[in-house]
Amino acid sequence: MQHFGVTVQNMDRAFAFYTEVLGGTEVMRDGDFKGEPVHYTLMADQEIVARERRVDPRTIGVPDLKGGSQRLDVRFVQFENVVIELLQYRDAAQPIGGGDSWAEPRDHMSPAYPRSMHICFYIRDDVNFDKFIADLEAECARRGMTQVRANRTVPVHSEEERRAAPKNTNTIKIHEGPSNGWSIIYCKGPEGEQLEFVQVLGPVKKTFADAAARRTAASRG
Repeated sequence: MQHFGVTVQNMDRAFAFYTEVLGGTEVMRDGDFKGEPVHYTLMADQEIVARERRVDPRTIGVPDLKGGSQRLDVRFVQFENVVIELLQYRDAAQPIGGGDSWAEPRDHMSPAYPRSMHICFYIRDDVNFDKFIADLEAECARRGMTQVRANRTVPVHSEEERRAAPKNTNTIKIHEGPSNGWSIIYCKGPEGEQLEFVQVLGPVKKTFADAAARRTAASRG
Protein backbone atom coordinates (compact mmCIF):
# COMPACT_ATOMS: atom_id res chain seq x y z
CA MET A 1 0.00 0.00 0.00
CA GLN A 2 1.23 3.54 -0.72
CA HIS A 3 -0.30 5.51 2.16
CA PHE A 4 -3.20 6.15 4.53
CA GLY A 5 -4.78 9.62 4.59
CA VAL A 6 -6.14 11.52 7.59
CA THR A 7 -7.99 14.83 7.30
CA VAL A 8 -7.02 16.99 10.27
CA GLN A 9 -8.32 20.10 11.99
CA ASN A 10 -4.89 21.48 12.91
CA MET A 11 -1.96 20.53 10.68
CA ASP A 12 0.81 21.63 13.05
CA ARG A 13 -0.65 19.63 15.95
CA ALA A 14 -1.17 16.48 13.87
CA PHE A 15 2.27 16.76 12.28
CA ALA A 16 3.93 17.11 15.69
CA PHE A 17 2.12 13.99 16.92
CA TYR A 18 3.11 11.76 14.02
CA THR A 19 6.71 13.01 13.79
CA GLU A 20 7.81 14.16 17.26
CA VAL A 21 5.67 11.82 19.41
CA LEU A 22 5.47 8.68 17.25
CA GLY A 23 8.78 9.23 15.45
CA GLY A 24 7.79 9.43 11.78
CA THR A 25 9.91 11.26 9.20
CA GLU A 26 8.61 13.96 6.89
CA VAL A 27 8.68 12.91 3.23
CA MET A 28 7.36 16.10 1.65
CA ARG A 29 4.76 18.82 2.00
CA ASP A 30 2.75 20.75 -0.54
CA GLY A 31 -0.24 23.01 -0.43
CA ASP A 32 -2.46 25.84 -1.54
CA PHE A 33 -4.23 23.43 -3.90
CA LYS A 34 -7.26 24.99 -5.55
CA GLY A 35 -9.07 25.13 -8.87
CA GLU A 36 -11.67 23.06 -10.71
CA PRO A 37 -9.51 19.98 -11.51
CA VAL A 38 -8.58 19.53 -7.83
CA HIS A 39 -12.08 20.37 -6.61
CA TYR A 40 -13.92 17.94 -8.84
CA THR A 41 -11.34 15.18 -8.43
CA LEU A 42 -11.96 15.24 -4.68
CA MET A 43 -15.55 16.48 -4.38
CA ALA A 44 -17.56 15.60 -7.51
CA ASP A 45 -19.60 12.92 -5.75
CA GLN A 46 -20.44 15.28 -2.88
CA GLU A 47 -21.42 18.03 -5.32
CA ILE A 48 -23.89 15.59 -6.89
CA VAL A 49 -25.32 14.74 -3.45
CA ALA A 50 -25.76 18.44 -2.63
CA ARG A 51 -27.52 19.05 -5.93
CA GLU A 52 -29.82 16.06 -5.43
CA ARG A 53 -30.68 17.19 -1.91
CA ARG A 54 -30.93 20.84 -2.99
CA VAL A 55 -28.67 22.02 -0.20
CA ASP A 56 -25.68 24.33 0.01
CA PRO A 57 -22.61 22.10 -0.57
CA ARG A 58 -20.93 23.71 2.43
CA THR A 59 -23.58 22.20 4.75
CA ILE A 60 -22.40 18.69 3.86
CA GLY A 61 -18.69 19.48 4.13
CA VAL A 62 -17.80 20.54 0.58
CA PRO A 63 -15.17 23.31 0.52
CA ASP A 64 -14.95 25.81 -2.34
CA LEU A 65 -11.67 24.66 -3.85
CA LYS A 66 -12.84 25.49 -7.36
CA GLY A 67 -13.33 29.17 -6.51
CA GLY A 68 -10.35 29.28 -4.18
CA SER A 69 -12.21 30.35 -1.03
CA GLN A 70 -10.75 27.25 0.59
CA ARG A 71 -7.43 25.52 -0.06
CA LEU A 72 -5.95 22.08 0.54
CA ASP A 73 -2.56 21.45 2.17
CA VAL A 74 -0.86 18.05 2.54
CA ARG A 75 2.12 16.58 4.38
CA PHE A 76 3.44 13.03 4.08
CA VAL A 77 5.03 11.21 7.04
CA GLN A 78 7.07 8.03 6.58
CA PHE A 79 7.18 5.11 9.01
CA GLU A 80 9.05 1.88 8.36
CA ASN A 81 6.39 0.23 6.23
CA VAL A 82 3.71 2.84 5.57
CA VAL A 83 3.25 6.50 4.71
CA ILE A 84 0.56 8.65 6.35
CA GLU A 85 -0.79 11.65 4.46
CA LEU A 86 -2.12 14.51 6.57
CA LEU A 87 -4.66 16.70 4.76
CA GLN A 88 -6.03 20.05 5.88
CA TYR A 89 -8.77 22.03 4.17
CA ARG A 90 -8.49 25.66 5.27
CA ASP A 91 -9.85 29.08 4.39
CA ALA A 92 -7.71 30.94 1.86
CA ALA A 93 -6.91 33.62 4.46
CA GLN A 94 -5.27 31.06 6.75
CA PRO A 95 -1.52 30.46 6.28
CA ILE A 96 -0.38 27.32 4.47
CA GLY A 97 -0.17 24.45 6.92
CA GLY A 98 -1.35 26.57 9.83
CA GLY A 99 -4.46 27.61 11.66
CA ASP A 100 -7.62 25.59 11.99
CA SER A 101 -9.44 23.74 9.26
CA TRP A 102 -12.27 25.20 7.25
CA ALA A 103 -14.81 22.67 8.57
CA GLU A 104 -15.71 21.86 12.15
CA PRO A 105 -14.61 18.42 13.36
CA ARG A 106 -17.22 15.74 13.81
CA ASP A 107 -18.05 15.11 17.46
CA HIS A 108 -18.74 11.40 17.30
CA MET A 109 -16.02 9.17 15.89
CA SER A 110 -17.11 5.67 16.88
CA PRO A 111 -15.19 2.95 15.02
CA ALA A 112 -18.49 1.09 14.67
CA TYR A 113 -19.76 3.55 12.06
CA PRO A 114 -19.63 2.14 8.53
CA ARG A 115 -16.91 3.88 6.46
CA SER A 116 -14.83 4.50 9.60
CA MET A 117 -11.14 3.74 9.21
CA HIS A 118 -8.18 3.45 11.55
CA ILE A 119 -4.40 3.55 11.41
CA CYS A 120 -2.57 0.64 13.02
CA PHE A 121 1.00 0.86 14.32
CA TYR A 122 3.17 -2.17 15.06
CA ILE A 123 5.01 -2.07 18.38
CA ARG A 124 8.32 -3.94 18.63
CA ASP A 125 8.37 -7.25 20.50
CA ASP A 126 10.69 -5.96 23.25
CA VAL A 127 8.54 -2.93 24.20
CA ASN A 128 6.47 -3.05 27.39
CA PHE A 129 3.06 -2.45 25.86
CA ASP A 130 1.34 -1.09 28.97
CA LYS A 131 4.20 1.31 29.69
CA PHE A 132 4.18 2.44 26.05
CA ILE A 133 0.60 3.68 26.18
CA ALA A 134 1.07 5.27 29.61
CA ASP A 135 4.09 7.17 28.26
CA LEU A 136 2.19 8.14 25.11
CA GLU A 137 -0.73 9.57 27.08
CA ALA A 138 1.62 11.45 29.42
CA GLU A 139 3.64 12.98 26.57
CA CYS A 140 0.51 14.02 24.68
CA ALA A 141 -1.03 15.53 27.82
CA ARG A 142 2.19 17.53 28.29
CA ARG A 143 1.78 18.87 24.74
CA GLY A 144 -1.90 19.72 25.23
CA MET A 145 -3.06 16.95 22.87
CA THR A 146 -6.08 16.14 25.02
CA GLN A 147 -7.76 13.92 22.41
CA VAL A 148 -5.04 11.27 22.76
CA ARG A 149 -6.72 8.81 25.11
CA ALA A 150 -6.51 5.03 25.10
CA ASN A 151 -9.42 2.79 25.98
CA ARG A 152 -9.28 0.42 28.94
CA THR A 153 -10.22 -3.25 29.17
CA VAL A 154 -12.45 -2.69 32.22
CA PRO A 155 -15.65 -0.64 32.65
CA VAL A 156 -15.01 3.08 33.17
CA HIS A 157 -17.79 5.62 33.56
CA SER A 158 -15.88 8.88 33.42
CA GLU A 159 -12.61 10.34 32.22
CA GLU A 160 -11.38 10.31 35.83
CA GLU A 161 -12.04 6.56 36.10
CA ARG A 162 -10.31 5.94 32.79
CA ARG A 163 -7.18 7.77 33.93
CA ALA A 164 -7.22 6.00 37.31
CA ALA A 165 -7.50 2.48 35.85
CA PRO A 166 -4.42 0.27 36.47
CA LYS A 167 -1.79 0.23 33.72
CA ASN A 168 -2.39 -3.46 33.09
CA THR A 169 -5.90 -2.60 31.88
CA ASN A 170 -4.50 -0.59 28.94
CA THR A 171 -4.12 -3.63 26.73
CA ILE A 172 -6.23 -6.59 25.69
CA LYS A 173 -4.03 -9.65 25.32
CA ILE A 174 -5.41 -12.65 23.43
CA HIS A 175 -4.21 -16.07 24.54
CA GLU A 176 -6.35 -18.49 22.53
CA GLY A 177 -7.79 -19.14 19.08
CA PRO A 178 -6.37 -17.90 15.78
CA SER A 179 -5.40 -14.53 17.37
CA ASN A 180 -3.33 -16.13 20.15
CA GLY A 181 -0.41 -13.79 20.85
CA TRP A 182 -2.08 -10.59 19.66
CA SER A 183 -2.11 -7.55 22.00
CA ILE A 184 -4.25 -4.54 21.13
CA ILE A 185 -4.63 -0.93 22.26
CA TYR A 186 -7.35 1.28 20.78
CA CYS A 187 -6.65 4.98 21.11
CA LYS A 188 -7.85 8.28 19.66
CA GLY A 189 -5.26 10.50 18.00
CA PRO A 190 -4.91 14.29 18.44
CA GLU A 191 -7.50 14.98 15.74
CA GLY A 192 -9.96 12.39 17.07
CA GLU A 193 -8.81 9.86 14.47
CA GLN A 194 -8.96 6.19 15.44
CA LEU A 195 -5.58 4.61 16.12
CA GLU A 196 -4.62 1.05 16.94
CA PHE A 197 -1.34 -0.17 18.41
CA VAL A 198 -0.53 -3.88 18.25
CA GLN A 199 2.08 -6.41 19.26
CA VAL A 200 2.03 -9.64 17.29
CA LEU A 201 3.71 -12.45 19.21
CA GLY A 202 3.50 -16.23 19.53
CA PRO A 203 1.32 -18.31 17.18
CA VAL A 204 -0.35 -15.36 15.43
CA LYS A 205 3.06 -13.91 14.51
CA LYS A 206 3.88 -17.16 12.72
CA THR A 207 0.46 -17.10 11.00
CA PHE A 208 1.20 -13.71 9.46
CA ALA A 209 4.80 -14.64 8.60
CA ASP A 210 3.65 -17.82 6.85
CA ALA A 211 1.01 -15.91 4.89
CA ALA A 212 3.61 -13.37 3.76
CA ALA A 213 5.95 -16.15 2.70
CA ARG A 214 3.20 -17.85 0.68
CA ARG A 215 2.33 -14.60 -1.06
CA THR A 216 5.98 -13.93 -1.90
CA ALA A 217 6.39 -17.43 -3.30
CA ALA A 218 3.20 -17.12 -5.38
CA SER A 219 4.29 -13.77 -6.82
CA ARG A 220 7.54 -15.33 -8.00
CA GLY A 221 5.56 -17.92 -9.94
